[in-house]
Amino acid sequence: MIIKDTIKSQINQVLKEKYNLKNILFQIEYPPQADLGDYSCNIAMVLAKKLNKNPEEVAGEILGNLKNLENIFKNIEVVKPGFINFFLSENFLNKKIKEILKDKEKFGKLKPEKKYKIQVEFISANPTGPLTLANGRGGFSGDVLANVLSLAGHKVEREYYVNNFGNQVKVLGHSVLQDKEAQYSGEYIDKLAEEKINSQDPEKIGIWAADKIIKEYIQPCIKKINIKFDNYFFEKDLHESGKVDEMLQELKNKNLVFEKQGAVWLKIAQAEAGDDKDRVLVKSNGDKTYFLADIAYHWNKFHCRKFDKVINLWGADHHGYVPRLKLAMALIGYPDKLEILLMQMVRLIKDGKEYRMSKRQGVYVLLEELIDEVGLDVARFFFLMHANNKAMDFDLNLAKEKSQKNPVFYAQYAHARICSILQKVSFLTVIPQYHGIQKLEFSEKKLITELIKWQELISEVAKNYEVHKIAFYAIAIADKFHEFYENCKVIEDNKVLEYRLKIIKATKQVLQNVLKCLGVSAPEKM
Repeated sequence: MIIKDTIKSQINQVLKEKYNLKNILFQIEYPPQADLGDYSCNIAMVLAKKLNKNPEEVAGEILGNLKNLENIFKNIEVVKPGFINFFLSENFLNKKIKEILKDKEKFGKLKPEKKYKIQVEFISANPTGPLTLANGRGGFSGDVLANVLSLAGHKVEREYYVNNFGNQVKVLGHSVLQDKEAQYSGEYIDKLAEEKINSQDPEKIGIWAADKIIKEYIQPCIKKINIKFDNYFFEKDLHESGKVDEMLQELKNKNLVFEKQGAVWLKIAQAEAGDDKDRVLVKSNGDKTYFLADIAYHWNKFHCRKFDKVINLWGADHHGYVPRLKLAMALIGYPDKLEILLMQMVRLIKDGKEYRMSKRQGVYVLLEELIDEVGLDVARFFFLMHANNKAMDFDLNLAKEKSQKNPVFYAQYAHARICSILQKVSFLTVIPQYHGIQKLEFSEKKLITELIKWQELISEVAKNYEVHKIAFYAIAIADKFHEFYENCKVIEDNKVLEYRLKIIKATKQVLQNVLKCLGVSAPEKM
């Protein structure tokens, strides 16, 4: 049960029956203070002007017509200036604890009204060098987003797009040849130069080098960071199979292209909500552009592989390209099916200053080096704590701190502490829960209320893609558990209350589920 959805559904029913209104946008939020309830709704303020009534009067009318909520809430009240606040009942909270213990690792999994086939394409770094610090951000975010969408009940596939065709591959070849057109440098280039095949053709050498980089640098690093892709899709195959030519012909059939100055252009400026200018698909020298290849690639996703939705995670430097590709998708019949999330820049900070860890490369930080320095759990959690649409600083000092100052250690410590308690409890007398509604202490109620937000969070992140909220939720559970442990005697006189033992076990289960979603371990000892 998604409590927010239940409240929203009941309020919409009232709006329809009492006011003959539908499709009204309003919010169900968590109040900032416990005395204001567990959920709060602003519908009365939204409707007041439309109905020409005082918000409190509107809230009272809606409250008086709400039905089928008595099994969830012990109290629903109106407060100034017109909020409707909802207070969960202790009976409901106790039932949710039983549900968590019954569902175990399945708690949080949802059954959507409609199950979608969704592709998440992420990392997709050019095969011209090893993965860097910047690739980690999109890598971990894409992996967790795929986890969330799976928990939300959808069929999800992870894909890595390998750009192993075109000019950048030639440039890689020149770099391995170490001639005057070389652009890439570093230890890996020197190693490839020593191993290179017997050829002076930069394109041929570039294709060989790109394949080596994927197999010997990129894929081993992906395995090390514990990401499993369902598919690697190679741009070279797209061209050699004729799919790019087929896409061009399809665009011609749809009368979406024109020729000018010997080049072939897409009529994208003339489209509804069009681009600022038309874009070249085939250059005057006959070379096909990356734009045409990208259109063909996404045509393959939607037309051939039948994905209902595609979510790409790209670097922030692609921001100008986003509307162009989305417009192209709309032109070929797939509007609103492509989402593109931009990963903003990352800086590594040590002692308050930007720090370049790599002594060998000197110009960028390798992701593998960062993992070796701070550990996978820490790297994942630190990247995932930041909203992807904002630049972030990766604090190396804090990341290496093995104490509760470090957010990931703080969350993991809560799990380890629970495991320690459960180990002690196994030798103690358990006092059975009495029949009837269990009266809960304030901190017990706060902890359980936090635990049942997991289903709501999965539902929300599956829609807004804000995966950083998962990391903060792990911290919130740890906060509420530590507060509960300080205020409620779990073990007293070598005895433990059964219902408190259930709360502890439920907390352990939800925290495990959250950390698993993040790809972070749940240690039993620290």
